[in-house]
Amino acid sequence: MDNDSVATAYTTVDGDFAAELEIKRSRFITYLRRVDSEAAARALVAELRKKHFDARHHCSAFILGPDRTAMRSNDDGEPSGTAGIPMLDALAKRETAPGTTDLSDIAAVVVRYFGGILLGAGGLVRAYSESVSTALDAAPLLRRERLRILGVDADYAAAGRLENDLRAAGIQVLGTEYGPRLATLRVALNDQAPVLAAFADRLASLSAGASTAINLGTEWVDVR
Repeated sequence: MDNDSVATAYTTVDGDFAAELEIKRSRFITYLRRVDSEAAARALVAELRKKHFDARHHCSAFILGPDRTAMRSNDDGEPSGTAGIPMLDALAKRETAPGTTDLSDIAAVVVRYFGGILLGAGGLVRAYSESVSTALDAAPLLRRERLRILGVDADYAAAGRLENDLRAAGIQVLGTEYGPRLATLRVALNDQAPVLAAFADRLASLSAGASTAINLGTEWVDVR
């Protein structure tokens, strides 16, 4: 994941999700998936072409990267501009918080089974946009943040208690690695000086000065 991005946080879908609408006898089945590459997005389309081999269209849109630098869409045989672009707009313009449009690392595929009634260009735009929007209304979303990762060394005997105490204080512990002599807790914090200073004070208090934190850089972390 890009650690050189301007963004420090964004929102994505939590795994896979599917929803279905029927509009004038046509079935519109929307699939949402968290993806981290164009190849993964295209793999979803290929997967659904096999699963729904008898469907008329498999239209798609995806957004990638913390700064949303990659946005693509495909009409898959629908009249130009009536499917992929409305789907992409529904993803790109989705507010994940008031005034915030930061949805990314997400692919949407709408599988359409034609019901025999022509919708017209305007009807198709509304149908594909509504299909994605309706799926997003119900889909589980999660926040990703670029956080400072610290390594905290502790004796084996103290590591479990220290991890519990840090979690109880609301600090995100990503895991514990056990080395030949010491255990190292990987802690994720907001990358701001006051937050890091407060953590150093809390760590000194919890460990009676026995543990210190080592800067391990930054990572993108799921914040649930």
